[in-house]
Amino acid sequence: MKHFFLKPTLALCAITVFLSCKTEPKTSTISDVDSVAESKKVNVFFQKAFDKQVELNPEFQTRLGIKTDYGKLNDNSPEAEVRDLKINEAYLVWLTDSVNVDALSEDALLSYTLFKQRVEHSINDYKYRLHNYPVNQMHGAQSGKPAFLINMHRIDNVADAEAYISRLEAFKTYFSQLVENLKAREDIGVMPPKFVYDKVIQDSENILVGQPFDESDSQSTLLKDFTKKVNALDIDDAEKTILEQKAKIALLEFVKPAYSGLIAFMRAQKERANTDHGAWKFPDGEAFYNNAIRRTTTTDLTANEIHNIGLSEVARIHKEMDAIRTRVGFDGTLQEFFQFMKTDQQFYYPTTAEGKAAYLDKAVHIIDSMKTRLDEIFITKPKTDIMVKAVEPFREKSAGKAFYNRPAADGSRPGIYYANLYDMSMMPTYQMEALAYHEGIPGHHMQLAIQQELENVHMFRKFGGYTAYTEGWGLYSEFVPKEMGFYSDPYSDFGRLAMELWRACRLVVDTGIHAKKWTREEGIKYYTDNTPNAELDAIKMVERHIVMPGQATAYKIGMLKILELRNKANEALGDKFDVREFHEVVLSHGAIPLNVLEDFVDNYIASKTENSDI
Repeated sequence: MKHFFLKPTLALCAITVFLSCKTEPKTSTISDVDSVAESKKVNVFFQKAFDKQVELNPEFQTRLGIKTDYGKLNDNSPEAEVRDLKINEAYLVWLTDSVNVDALSEDALLSYTLFKQRVEHSINDYKYRLHNYPVNQMHGAQSGKPAFLINMHRIDNVADAEAYISRLEAFKTYFSQLVENLKAREDIGVMPPKFVYDKVIQDSENILVGQPFDESDSQSTLLKDFTKKVNALDIDDAEKTILEQKAKIALLEFVKPAYSGLIAFMRAQKERANTDHGAWKFPDGEAFYNNAIRRTTTTDLTANEIHNIGLSEVARIHKEMDAIRTRVGFDGTLQEFFQFMKTDQQFYYPTTAEGKAAYLDKAVHIIDSMKTRLDEIFITKPKTDIMVKAVEPFREKSAGKAFYNRPAADGSRPGIYYANLYDMSMMPTYQMEALAYHEGIPGHHMQLAIQQELENVHMFRKFGGYTAYTEGWGLYSEFVPKEMGFYSDPYSDFGRLAMELWRACRLVVDTGIHAKKWTREEGIKYYTDNTPNAELDAIKMVERHIVMPGQATAYKIGMLKILELRNKANEALGDKFDVREFHEVVLSHGAIPLNVLEDFVDNYIASKTENSDI
């Protein structure tokens, strides 16, 4: 999950708007009137900052259900990054010099602390702005922009259709900026390893297959989406034909050159790339990676500490899996049991249309079953629904195993749990429950939909994110159903452990690659030696580590902290402990750093124990 970054339009504009709020001199005694006034002042600031973020990001507008700049894409230029740096610097000056922190209400102080920390991080991390791969097999414009149009751009009228066409035309500028950004990274020695290139090129070429790019009978991915949406409009056929022709022209004159330019650049740069995989190869790579894991985990854990936590968790989970091996009567070693789980066809749907449909139906059933039990463990529940969807064919080969897209803020679009059904050997039935709980309910959909629906919480917090919190909750949500009596099939419980084991291995392999100079092959071998997952699963995971340094450490670190805090509350409160109240504490403030979450849990414990006999 990505953090929310503030991107105001011009530093001068922001200074004029935000620094016009004057602060009264701080006093030693803060009256209620002063507190209300100061809190109101910073609340106005937060809202204006969020509004500016929305104003400057047309794609974010669309995700919110706003159609103000419906025909535009985001600015992808270096100038936009400089602009954002300057405005964040102006924000920090205002936050530091113009706010009486002592006068803020408790909630306003939390928002102030989180906002200020993010601004400081954005400023401090500007030096690492080129330490990433803007296109790779996991994400990037080559697949992200088509996915955005398909999943986010609604066509409710002719104007929306014209806006879709305008966005197609904007591909050319956006991709030109993208290629320039890739060149800037190469200038300082930041290039993806060789394996990335063919995957990005293939994703790109997939968009250029079908009409109007060739003479085949089928439409290309984007034309098919556009035509389907336009055909649903209540307009005459002649107008639909005109719109379709405009879309074809935009695809040929703007989209095709955009992709052709990217493909040509990637093919040329591939010849200059090498097979070094870790972030250690970047300028100041060690410092960059240490910073990355601090940002990701919201802790001060070192790479070596994270690595050792992973090793310890792998050993523990292996013991629990071995107990299941014994329970089901498998005569052999744990490694032999892994091989059995990898290869026995009873655990896999066929890679056919029927097999894929059956998988999706089963996933829906799992989520629907959990919905009926939510009152047992939650007080607040999301109003927005969730749907299950297969990853689209144009990106399924390179996309991850499963992921979640949050609902539209206005409720016009449900949350989406994406399952990647490209290769059914990577989607064993014994992992279906854990996957659905993680991505859907009570996992990401529960947390993110509730976060967006929170009242009296600033917009920047509703749409912000801390990976350790969000993914820690997702992994914790795989465990909670176990306590509710789910995973009744021992093989399904094995699948739960397999998923947790996978995240424990991530701690080992991510730090291994980026801090200990492991090779791609060493990382793959660690997964295949220690998990029951298919080799292709291991390859994809290691390649994900390589292009997203530190990100995968968030899951297990976040889960362990949530479990630690729950155990702490349980031990302190005894019979007064209510898991529903604990979950309310965890979810009722939106995404927060783990240390802040701990403060809230401590306050919860104190409030329950005050004037009691505990």
